[in-house]
Amino acid sequence: MTRTQTLSRPAPSSEAAERRREIRREASRTVLRAVGRSLLTFALTLVVVILLWVGVIELFGISSYVAKGPLDVWEYLVTDADASEHRSVLMGELGVSLADAFIGFVAGLVVALLGATAFRLSRGIEHALMPIAMLLRSVPLIAKAPLIILIFGRDVATVAVVAGIVVLFPALVNIVFGLHSATPETLDVVTVYGGNAWTALRTVALPASLPSFFAAVRISVPGALTGALLAEWLATGDGIGSAIQTAYSQVQFSLVWSAVVVVTTVSLVLYNVVQIVETLVLTRMGMRVSQGS
Repeated sequence: MTRTQTLSRPAPSSEAAERRREIRREASRTVLRAVGRSLLTFALTLVVVILLWVGVIELFGISSYVAKGPLDVWEYLVTDADASEHRSVLMGELGVSLADAFIGFVAGLVVALLGATAFRLSRGIEHALMPIAMLLRSVPLIAKAPLIILIFGRDVATVAVVAGIVVLFPALVNIVFGLHSATPETLDVVTVYGGNAWTALRTVALPASLPSFFAAVRISVPGALTGALLAEWLATGDGIGSAIQTAYSQVQFSLVWSAVVVVTTVSLVLYNVVQIVETLVLTRMGMRVSQGS
């Protein structure tokens, strides 16, 4: 190419550059709006929970010896002479519970993703296994827990199974729905260009399922924590679940209420963090973010 040809090449359109800048600004505004909505929702949820908390105690006239209000929990964790020790105990147990919940979350979500992928690739597998999965889902977890403990013992394997079961079924349903949400037209394009079922899954179905996948993750985060607490309560003797049981048996009601408040707050925070990550990912991929997310 000669120097003259190089100089004669048209420069990038200023309108196209401005359009790209506008797209980036709109993406940034979308993310900021989502973060603002998440923070507002978090604050409103805390206000509603506190009002319900106080209202139920007052409405039913529950003894202050048993029922502790927000000010009692604040005193126990912040202003009491032994508050630092109380926080240290709770944070230590919370760390154990979060680790247990993470194990169950990963186990349940991975199995759900693999199962949903198998269902998407084979209708026969879906028709054969989905009814069984829904039947198992209908059995209360507390009824299955003794069998799980007998099989897996009282260690981390039981935590993974119990928390994983809580995560598995809602995540499986959401991800399966997402994988089937790809339009027939886009799947036909893959077929026309010689792609197989795996190519359609990888290039079309999986990207289209991202909103449903993140919905599954949002549901799974507090679910995994609930499953971990149940496993700790019934089997392992560690974490917040065991701490609540021990405190209740020792009539340490301030510790019980404080532990519940800490777990609830952490669940709300994690839920909103996932929601913000969802907004970032979907915005970056150019996918529309639901206002209700």
